[in-house]
Amino acid sequence: MASYLERVSRAFSDTRVQLVTTAVAASVVTASVMWGARKFRQTKRVRKLKRDTVDMSEFDSDFDSFTKGDLSADPSEHGGNDEMVTKHTQILLTPNEESLIHEQLARHYAFLGEKGMAQVRNSFVIVVGAGGVGSWAALMLLRSGIQRIRLVDFDQVTLSSLNRHAAATRANVGIPKVAALKMNFAEVAPHAKVEARVALFGTENASELLSGEPDYVLDCIDNMDTKLELLTYCSKNNIQVISAMGAGMKSDPSRVQIADIGDTFEDPMSRAVRRRLKLLGIQSGIKVVYSMEKPGKVQLLSLAESQKDSPGDFSVLPDFRVRIVPVLGTMPAMFGIAMGTHVLTELAGFPTEPLAVKGRHALYSRLQRDLGNREQKVSPADGGPQLHMSVDDCGYMLEEIWRGKSVISGATDRLALTRWRRDKPMSTSNCVCMTKEEADEHDKLAVSPEERYSPEIIGFVDKRLTEEKHLSTMR
Repeated sequence: MASYLERVSRAFSDTRVQLVTTAVAASVVTASVMWGARKFRQTKRVRKLKRDTVDMSEFDSDFDSFTKGDLSADPSEHGGNDEMVTKHTQILLTPNEESLIHEQLARHYAFLGEKGMAQVRNSFVIVVGAGGVGSWAALMLLRSGIQRIRLVDFDQVTLSSLNRHAAATRANVGIPKVAALKMNFAEVAPHAKVEARVALFGTENASELLSGEPDYVLDCIDNMDTKLELLTYCSKNNIQVISAMGAGMKSDPSRVQIADIGDTFEDPMSRAVRRRLKLLGIQSGIKVVYSMEKPGKVQLLSLAESQKDSPGDFSVLPDFRVRIVPVLGTMPAMFGIAMGTHVLTELAGFPTEPLAVKGRHALYSRLQRDLGNREQKVSPADGGPQLHMSVDDCGYMLEEIWRGKSVISGATDRLALTRWRRDKPMSTSNCVCMTKEEADEHDKLAVSPEERYSPEIIGFVDKRLTEEKHLSTMR
């Protein structure tokens, strides 16, 4: 040990070693100082940006009250609410700023025209719910020229929000969702007037939260009772509103539709909203974005063992759901962008006519008539069996079970419905889709399908009919 220390001492007594050691130490110190200075400047810039865009201290009282569970106070009394934005809030722009904005919106001016864009820019919209759907709807309306927006939401950003929220980042986790949106909006359109309201919508504060003569209200709430309160208020007060139905547990973008609530079908949430609104005397007049896709592919996540005894203790708010809904992050974005697009074209007076899928009723009626004629031939002596397949059943089988294609060839033209197994009664669990020619040949079979078709076709039909048995429980 002594000899080792002696060698080290001799090495450091060497002048060259001392110089090298000094140079290395100086480099480390210099690098540390430079890194620290850069970090300080970066932190300073971030603080300045946040101070310029939104004063986060404004939201402290709201955030504290929500995290502590104190919801007794009126959210409008908290310091977290911005200066009110209304239809008549002034937007003051210099000629240079106007020129910049006009260039930013050049593609929309080319699409909607000067008059349409003037109407868009003079509009005021309120988005209630700033989650996966509402954040995208609000962001795209802002990018499209809306200059007066009120955002209403009581919730804060969580890590799980980041798979679907339009603007939130990890740095935003723990702050109100409306605050995260407002900061982002200031970078996109600093001239816009954005009011961020940390509030839980309800009957008691509806008149205040929806005040200011909004041209459109976007309902992006995921709680059924609160959603109904909002829709009822808008309907009774003649406020234009569009509502988002459930995007959770959905994955097929081709099934997303826009329709009047009275024309929705094959969607459990739309049906529940439609029925409850009908009890309140509202049967139509509310546009909704919904999906015809059945949510049977995934299920709600189970409660943890510790939550099962008192599940209500674990909800964000009383009467809010506890179990987690699986969400593919792209689907809420599609719902939100669909809502934003519809509102934008409505405000601009641009002619659009959302495809009413129920407009295919004529096709479904033809399928039912053809199916009835085929069933008539089964037992012509006694008039044939009674057909228990309604027009809606035929549409359900064509669109939902067979996806508008023949089980034999995959063709999409000249389709017909027919009985799959001749020895079993006609029902949704024994009905297949084929072309008319294929169905005519199939109806002549004197043997079982297994003796006529390939194992691949048999397996495909069995799989889809098994799926139908499951989906039929949710119709």
